[in-house]
Amino acid sequence: MSSRIEQIIEEIEEYIDSCKFQPLSTTKIIVNKDQMDELLRELRMRTPEEIKRYQKIIANKDAILADAQNKADNMIEEAHIQTNELVSEHEIMQQAYAQANEIVTAATDQAQEILDNATRDANDIRIGAIRYTDDLLANAESIIGHTLDSYTTKYDGLVNSLQECYDRVHNNRQELEVPDQNMVQEEPVYEEAEEIPEVEEPVYEEAENVEYKE
Repeated sequence: MSSRIEQIIEEIEEYIDSCKFQPLSTTKIIVNKDQMDELLRELRMRTPEEIKRYQKIIANKDAILADAQNKADNMIEEAHIQTNELVSEHEIMQQAYAQANEIVTAATDQAQEILDNATRDANDIRIGAIRYTDDLLANAESIIGHTLDSYTTKYDGLVNSLQECYDRVHNNRQELEVPDQNMVQEEPVYEEAEEIPEVEEPVYEEAENVEYKE
């Protein structure tokens, strides 16, 4: 789909083709100045609209940037071709050629500025994402380090307590001096038992009569 700028340029070409030659000349034509000025004025007015349209296209995604650049290059090339054709057809188009070059240059600069801004914004977003990720990793690193230090301190205390308990049990075991099972067992020595005294038969006394009252 052609842009309005291309349509205006085509209208200028058609208008020039429709103009009559001056008497006794095959190169100079008679041009309506008001009509030509109107076409050029609309061409200047339409240029910002075309730039805004390309700005919206560029803002969508990076993939469209290449396509937009190709279209802009094609438009510039076509504008140069059409301008060269207009200049070669008649001297009056010298002014139109200069104005067209200014428009093309301005459009090229504007398109380059848009591309530069889009690239700069993309880089800013990428750098912001990297910084945000680094902040998250730094926070996670701090939490993990704090947790590791905390549990290291706790486990160091537990290890020290277990070591003290082990040392105490080991020392107590050493104090037992358990004899070696391979050593020859000595015969036990029995002492003579003491004489057991005879047990006398107990003497029981008669119990007193106790009266029970009903």
